Amino acid sequence: MSEAITPDAAEPPPASVRVWDPLVRVSHWTLALAVAVAWISSGDASTAHLAAGFTVLTIVAVRSFWGLAGSPHARFDDFVPTPAGFLAYCRDLIGGHARRYIGHTPAGGAMIVALLACLLLTTATGVGLQYGVPGDFIREHDLEEIHEAAATGILVLVGLHVAGVLLTGLMHRENLVRAMLTGRKHA
Repeated sequence: MSEAITPDAAEPPPASVRVWDPLVRVSHWTLALAVAVAWISSGDASTAHLAAGFTVLTIVAVRSFWGLAGSPHARFDDFVPTPAGFLAYCRDLIGGHARRYIGHTPAGGAMIVALLACLLLTTATGVGLQYGVPGDFIREHDLEEIHEAAATGILVLVGLHVAGVLLTGLMHRENLVRAMLTGRKHA
């Protein structure tokens, strides 16, 4: 028979909790590196650009699977907000009183969805440019324009992501970059 633990005998809560599993952290930083390599090598179909693009495509596929079957804070159902939840969080953020989340904030969750979609569009159009598109579905010039616009969209989203991480980190006095390196956040 187990003994009941009284509040006086309970251990103090942990100073930090595990939030981001290794797959989330490794895919995050590998994706950041692959996007940087793809951007730096853009303008030609170099080996580096193609390798970076296929790395991005692989990470998007793995992260999408992990969003369905991964650890609790990696799952889409943990962080993809409703439109009303997203707008309410943004209103509170602008007002300076957004609540703290252990996992992704609603804005962070929306950012992940937007980034995954933009990354998928960029890599899909890149594959189409490299290997061709069956039939006369789309002209190569139009495909290239979509590819470049989506790549620019990634940069805009990355800028917003970094700004959001800095703003939220300052607001809650929390080093979110360290959390994405160690996997742990303050409890």
